[in-house]
Amino acid sequence: MKKLTAEKEQPLRDFTDENYAQGSFAFSRLLREGEIRVNGARVNKNVMLAAGDEVTWFTTPKEEARPFYAVVYEDENVLVADKFAGVNAEALARALAERGARPVHRLDRNTCGLMAFARTDAAERALLAAFRARRVHKEYEALCFFPFAERHAVCTAYLQKDARAARVRVYAEAGRGREKIVTEYTAEGAGEVVRVRILLHSGKTHQIRAHMAFLGHPVVGDEKYGNEALNKKYRVRRQILVAKRLSFFAGGPLAYLDGREFVSSFSAALPKD
Repeated sequence: MKKLTAEKEQPLRDFTDENYAQGSFAFSRLLREGEIRVNGARVNKNVMLAAGDEVTWFTTPKEEARPFYAVVYEDENVLVADKFAGVNAEALARALAERGARPVHRLDRNTCGLMAFARTDAAERALLAAFRARRVHKEYEALCFFPFAERHAVCTAYLQKDARAARVRVYAEAGRGREKIVTEYTAEGAGEVVRVRILLHSGKTHQIRAHMAFLGHPVVGDEKYGNEALNKKYRVRRQILVAKRLSFFAGGPLAYLDGREFVSSFSAALPKD
């Protein structure tokens, strides 16, 4: 059982996703069986919460024990976590707040892999400055559709957010409201599904997923920018994208970690049926 109080108006599903990973995993069952209560009353649909509403989830011991992250590295200044796919970055941050950890960047819900957290004010300032100054090396691993004409390339484009549609659009040319993005990739192998290593030289919302789709190589399983027919063919409903390697050059109180590489335990692979 888990009990939390809503701090703002939002749908029950969103509140669950942002605050309680195990409840998010089990959300459909909990609703179906009336195992969620709002202010003591059972609910069986995604109701709108008001600030101050008390939500209780009656998960099973097995659901409660389901892992949603692993600690890759931890010391008095920094914690690096391996986030499972299907977990909101906000829910992971809430869980790690109990260990004094604060997020300095985020991952999409359905992207698994490495997230860095600061445990002191000085570490937080150093990490945030490193991310802003592009002194962070972030390598991703993905499966993408269709063979690549060039095995390796550094690609520049321009990205524009569409807040109403909760997505972004990518253009070949600069324009009003468009931000420059640079994505480097190395394709490994050939065929309809290709493993790709991706380096970000800019860090914008949905950059990898939108840019790879723009290049004609959508990420396998991506339901927003991907190829619906091929996703169905391979029975994948979640983007196969991993934040695989992370290293930073933050200096100052974190100089002892400069250049150290952290590696995720996850790999980009088709699901095993």
